[in-house]
Amino acid sequence: MTLSSLSPLRLLSALLLLVCLLLTEAPSAAAQTLLQDLLPDQTASDLVPGADSFGPIRDDLAAAPVLKGDETVAWAFVTSDFVGTTGYSGKPIHTLVAVDSDAKIAGVRLVKHSEPIVLIGISEAKVRALVEGYKGLDLVAEARSGGTTHEVDIISGATVTVMVIDDSVIRSSLKVARALGLGGLAPEVAAAGPRYEIDPAVLAPADWATMEGDGTLRRLLLDVGQVNEAFAANPDIRATQRALTEAPDTTFIDMQVALMSVPGIGRAILGEAADQNLRSWLAEGDQAIAVFGGGLYSFKGSGYVRGGIFDRIVLIQDDVSVRFRDRDHRRINAIAAEGAPDFAEMDLFRIPAGAGFDPTKPFRLQLLVQREVGPIEKLFQTFELGYELPQQYLRQITPPAPAPEATPVATPTAQEETQAQAELWKRIWLDSQAKIVVLGIMLVVLTGVFFFQHYAVRNERRFHAFRMIYLALTLIVLGWMFNAQLSVVNIMALTGSLVTGFSWQAFLLDPLTFILWFAVAAALLFWGRGAYCGWLCPFGALQELTNQVARKLRIPQWTLPWGLHERLWPIKYMIFLALFGVSLASVEQAERLAEVEPFKTAIILNFVRAWPFVAYAVALLVAGLFVERFYCRYLCPLGAALAIPARLRMFDWLKRYHECGNPCQICAHECPVQAIHPTGEINPNECVNCLHCQVLYQSPKVCPVVIKKLKRRDKLAASAVPNLGRPPAGHPNAARITEPST
Repeated sequence: MTLSSLSPLRLLSALLLLVCLLLTEAPSAAAQTLLQDLLPDQTASDLVPGADSFGPIRDDLAAAPVLKGDETVAWAFVTSDFVGTTGYSGKPIHTLVAVDSDAKIAGVRLVKHSEPIVLIGISEAKVRALVEGYKGLDLVAEARSGGTTHEVDIISGATVTVMVIDDSVIRSSLKVARALGLGGLAPEVAAAGPRYEIDPAVLAPADWATMEGDGTLRRLLLDVGQVNEAFAANPDIRATQRALTEAPDTTFIDMQVALMSVPGIGRAILGEAADQNLRSWLAEGDQAIAVFGGGLYSFKGSGYVRGGIFDRIVLIQDDVSVRFRDRDHRRINAIAAEGAPDFAEMDLFRIPAGAGFDPTKPFRLQLLVQREVGPIEKLFQTFELGYELPQQYLRQITPPAPAPEATPVATPTAQEETQAQAELWKRIWLDSQAKIVVLGIMLVVLTGVFFFQHYAVRNERRFHAFRMIYLALTLIVLGWMFNAQLSVVNIMALTGSLVTGFSWQAFLLDPLTFILWFAVAAALLFWGRGAYCGWLCPFGALQELTNQVARKLRIPQWTLPWGLHERLWPIKYMIFLALFGVSLASVEQAERLAEVEPFKTAIILNFVRAWPFVAYAVALLVAGLFVERFYCRYLCPLGAALAIPARLRMFDWLKRYHECGNPCQICAHECPVQAIHPTGEINPNECVNCLHCQVLYQSPKVCPVVIKKLKRRDKLAASAVPNLGRPPAGHPNAARITEPST
C-alpha cells in the first residue's frame, strides 16, 4: 500500500499516533521544584526594583537570593512549592514572591495559572495588578494576626481565585520567612507547659441554651444597622448609596458554630445515629465544625458550584486558614438538642488532617459579606466569630521528650506529597460513592443495550422512549448535577502529562471523569466514538432533546446536500489538530482556544456567564433545532479526537443487508446525523450509535427487505398443500405423513 492510497483520515490517524509515540518516548525534564523551572524566565528587576540577578537556589529550601550587585536584598520563591494553590481550574496557581530581610514582601508576580477568569470577561491585567499590590506587606504582623491584618481586594467574578491566591501568598511567605529567620520570625516549636487533647468521654449539655451559655456554641449576630454602619466606612461612596433598606434592628445574619469532631458535642447536637455518620465521614486526624445560620444573609451563597469553594466563610487559626470545598461539606438534616432554634441553613464542614488545624486552640470563622454596587461589581466587608473549645472538653497530656534538634525543612518531600495526594483522591472517591454508583448503573445499562441491541430495538416506540429517558438522565444527572462533561482539554492535559511525567494522582482527583474516560477507552475498541457521543455526552444530549422538541413544534428540519455535508465533516478534525498543535507549545493558550467547546457554558456553568459565551452556546443550540446535532457533526473537536483512535474498532455491531444503499436508501435518508453514505456504508467516524438504523433493520413496516421476506413467507403459507386428513390405519403412506409445521 502506498502513501497516496491511504485515505486522509487514515493518514491523519497514523500521524497523530506517531506524534503520541514520540511524546511518550521523550525524556522527562521535569524540575525538582517549580522555582527551578520558572525562575530562568524571570527578570530580577521586574520582581524587585533595583535588583539585577538571582543567585543559586538553596539546596535545603526552594528559595533563591535576589541580588543587587553582591548584596542579597530578598529571597524569591514560588508559592506552589510550599502550599497547594489550587483554584477553580483544579490546577496550581504559580505566584513568584520575594521577601526581604525584614519579612516584608518586596515583590510578587503571577507567573502561571489556568484559571478561567480571563474567559469570563475579567482582564488578566487587573488580576496581575491586584497580585502585585501585596508588595510591602508586613509578614511579622500577619504572623501575629493569623494572616488577617491586610484587606483582600476582591474582584467581582473572580472571588474564589483571588481568595486562593491571597491564601497561598500569605501562607507560603510565612513558611519561607520562618525557615530563613527573616524579620525575627523563627520556625514554630512545641509550646512549653501543659498540652491538651480532646477528651472523648465528656458529654455536652442536652439543651441548646446551656450549650450557648457554656461556650459549646459560639454566636455571631449582626443586624442591618451594624452592616450598614460597617459599609459606611468604605471609601467607595457606592457602599452607602446601596445601603440595606430594612429596619436597622432586622436580623442580617444569626450564625452559630460548634466543633463537631468533639464526640460529646456531636452526639448532643446531631443525635446518636447522625453522629455515627459523621464519625464514618471523618478520616483519622480530620476535624469538623457545624455552622448554623438564619436571617437575610446566607453564609454559603448562591454562586457555589461543584468543585468550587464556599467563598463567604474561612476558618483561621494563627497563620493557618482553611477554605471549604464541596467535598468537605455535608448538610445537617435535623438538630437533636432540645430548644434549638429554626435555622435556614445547617451545614457540616470537614477540616482535613493535613490542614494544620489544632482543635484544642482558639480559632475564628471569618464571614465575607458582599454588597452589589453595580451590574457586575461588589464591595466586601468581613466579620469574625471567635471560638475556643471550653476547658471541660479537654484533658491534659504529658508532653513528649524533646526531639533532637534538626534543621527545619520547609519543603515537603516527594513521598509526603504523594501520600497527601493519595489521601486526597481516596477521600474524594469515598465522598463520591453515590455519584459513582449512579454512573456505574448507567454504564452497565448502556453496555447491556449494545450487547443485546437486537432485542432492545425490536419495539420502536419503547426504544425511542428509553433513549429519550436515558439522554435526559445524561443531561440532568451527569451534566447539570454531576458536571461529568468530558472535554478536549482532558486530552491535551493527558498529552502534557505524558511529556512532563505521567502521574495517576492528578487524574484520580475527579472520579467521574476518570471512570468515564476508562469507559470511553473500552467503548472505542468495541463500538467506536458513538457510545460516548451518542449516549453519554451531556451537551450532545441537550442538542438531541431540544431537536426533538423542535420536531414536536413542527420546526422544519434541514438535510444538507451530501456533497456539502461531506465537506463540512473535516472542520472538526482541523479544529482538533489546531488545538493539539497549540497545546504542544502552550497548554494554557490551547485551553483558552478550547472555548470553541460550549460545554463549560451550557453544562458546567448553566449559562451563567458573560453574554458572548452564552450567545455562542445558544446559537449552536438554535442551529441544532434545524440540523440535528449540528455542533457534533461539524465543529466538535472532542468528537474528532475520539474518532481517530476509534479506527481501531474491532467489531461491526451494526447489521446491514446487501440491498442497503443499492437500491434501498431509507436508512441513509433517516439517519439523524447523515452518517450513512449513499452507497449504504456506515461511517463509524460520524456515527453516534443511536441505533435508529437497527430499528429500521427489523421494521416490518419500513424496511423493504423485511417486508419482502414477510410477503414471501405469507405467500408460501398461503400456497401450502391443505391437510386432507390422515390415511386410514395400515395405509402404506401413513408412516410418511407428519403434522404440518406451525
